[in-house]
Amino acid sequence: MADKKTVLAIDDLPMILAVYKNILDSQYDVKIAVSAMEALTLLKTITVDIFLVDIEMPDMSGFEFIHEIRKMPKFMSTPVIVISGHSSEDFAAHALSKGANMFIAKPVKPANLLAQVSNLLEHTPQNKLFALLSR
Repeated sequence: MADKKTVLAIDDLPMILAVYKNILDSQYDVKIAVSAMEALTLLKTITVDIFLVDIEMPDMSGFEFIHEIRKMPKFMSTPVIVISGHSSEDFAAHALSKGANMFIAKPVKPANLLAQVSNLLEHTPQNKLFALLSR
């Protein structure tokens, strides 16, 4: 069996991170960070296949975090799912305009989170070249 893909979940509430870990742990290698700054530090030592990002965090917002990782060649096209308590269509559209690939409103439904993570990992931008070549 191939190595598990790595998910980095970033949220300032440890209870939320525990929920994500519980949902995803059987299929993915789940890393957690309680702040965007901690996540940026972690990125110096780990490879990440997909990010789960909260927006409202004390040290740096999720939007600022996405902006930072999109400047890093290694993570320019790594999928990002924004998970937020803000559930308006305008907020979701804003998240997508800021570099997120997907938006999920809290509270998260386990089956939905698993499906969205799996879907984004199968259809990441890195696969675009293959898609173009296989036409």
